[in-house]
Amino acid sequence: MKFTRRDFPNGFLFGAATSAYQIEGHQFGGAGETHWDTFAKAPGNVVRAEDGARACDHYHLYEQDFDLLQDAGFDAYRFSTSWARVLPEGTGTVNQEGLDYYDRLTDALLERRLKPMATLYHWELPSALADKGGWTNGDIAKWFADFTEIIMGRIGDRMYSVAPVNEPWCVSWLSHFLGHHAPGRRDIRAAARAMHHVLLSHGTAIQAMRTLGMKNLGGVFNLEWADPADDSAEAAEAAALYDGYYNRFFLGGVFKKAYPENVLAELERYLPVGWQDDFDTISQPLDWCGINYYTRKLLAPNDGPWPHHDEVEGPLPKTQMEWEIYPEGLYKFLKRTADEYTGDLPLFVTENGMANSDVCVDGVVPDQARIDYFNQHLGAVKQAISEGVPVAGYVAWSLLDNYEWALGYKKCFGLVHVDFDTLKRTPKDSMKAFAQMLRS
Repeated sequence: MKFTRRDFPNGFLFGAATSAYQIEGHQFGGAGETHWDTFAKAPGNVVRAEDGARACDHYHLYEQDFDLLQDAGFDAYRFSTSWARVLPEGTGTVNQEGLDYYDRLTDALLERRLKPMATLYHWELPSALADKGGWTNGDIAKWFADFTEIIMGRIGDRMYSVAPVNEPWCVSWLSHFLGHHAPGRRDIRAAARAMHHVLLSHGTAIQAMRTLGMKNLGGVFNLEWADPADDSAEAAEAAALYDGYYNRFFLGGVFKKAYPENVLAELERYLPVGWQDDFDTISQPLDWCGINYYTRKLLAPNDGPWPHHDEVEGPLPKTQMEWEIYPEGLYKFLKRTADEYTGDLPLFVTENGMANSDVCVDGVVPDQARIDYFNQHLGAVKQAISEGVPVAGYVAWSLLDNYEWALGYKKCFGLVHVDFDTLKRTPKDSMKAFAQMLRS
């Protein structure tokens, strides 16, 4: 790595992240069925119809995984809790085995002096709630607050930080308008309602945690830089609309009590009645803001249905996901978020990383491309800090190769290689590079 700890402010946190369904093994510990379990069963939804039933079996191997984090010198671990593991039906009877698991996991982190950075929800909705409309049902805000109170009533006293929902755009637009993730809907009305309800649920969860006396609560937003594909006014308008429904809708709701006008021009008619009255809940004061960043998109106009644009392939080098490597976008988002939304609030890069075609040979996994990726994006963070942006930490995605949702187990983001037949963990060269950097 090009950097050492000394290149960043005192107290700057370095961590690695995972999510529950992607690594735990959902068949273990009395967890209830999720909409990802059923989504994966339908032909064509997930590559090879793979699911998270076993995943990395982190449920049984979490101490081994935490030893790898500790040995590398990381400060923090960002993980998510599974709603269906704690409440198999989404509401009602608590699965004590699930609560006990997260209790043990928390203590294991603290024993290794790793700060627990929890996310309450990372996409695995209990099937019983999906049957009731899931994120399109306004009652989900109360259901989610109840889940929050139960899980954080057990482990909240030991959390370093907590955010309610990972990536609201993915929970709502990707899953209800584009249909790429569970529940796989392609319905503009469903998408608009999910976009609003996920933010309302964020707010009710923050309220529930404040009632518990918790501090250091934030929100995590996935942001994707949008550039016009050419110099035309129409391409500029297309990029602004993409920026509107992808980035500004969610940041604006939480930090400005407003949605972008260019998005409302189409979506307002589909929002739930009285949506304007929910902003006081949505905009609960936060202690920090998290940014998940991976790539940018180039947008060109088309004559099709709203939003009337196409994504155009860009010229930059790409990851295994075919995403352009554009570290400048991370710098721009850190600057813009502070300037336009969050002010002096601490910012965390809560996810950043790349999928790569990694191969383990004789216990070694060379992944120089990933090391280069991290160097470039840490450089963008350092540049933002030098210009006064209050960035407080950087969390790499991901600790482990894992279940990459609709793309199954072949897209590998991990710092640690996982053999999905034997479950053997092998630190990649990128993990070793981080260790050298963090301990230098």
